[in-house]
Amino acid sequence: MRYEPSPPPVVSAMLELAAVKRHDVVFDLGCGDGRIVIEAAVRYGARGVCVDIDPRRIVEARTNAAQAGVAELIEFRQEDLLRTSLAGASAVMLFLSYDMNLALMPRLQRELAPGTPIVSHWHRMGDWPPEKTIYVKGPERGNEVFLFRTP
Repeated sequence: MRYEPSPPPVVSAMLELAAVKRHDVVFDLGCGDGRIVIEAAVRYGARGVCVDIDPRRIVEARTNAAQAGVAELIEFRQEDLLRTSLAGASAVMLFLSYDMNLALMPRLQRELAPGTPIVSHWHRMGDWPPEKTIYVKGPERGNEVFLFRTP
């Protein structure tokens, strides 16, 4: 899968849509450089879990978290996001693909506590209607961000 990080305004919008607070544990499935979880830790003091199958991304995320002074708040997992445990997640962030979202959707709906926010940059979840959609204007193109909530 091609790696493309979410722009900073999108990261902010994602965290705000999920209404992240200090007590939250924010999971980023396909975390890339860790920017979403790192921002949640820096801005809100939230804990986080970065999951990526690419070892280079986990190294980069760990380095970025250390540079931001929040590494102790974040767990790093080099794992397949379709198999990683979702236990303890109180918010889930996604910037994957439509097909990956569809593959994850049943697990998210089954394994997360009712009402857990799931925020997806660009990609919907099939026929699961978003609770809210926002549009973040970018320098090159706009970015839709969708909020879903587990039933």
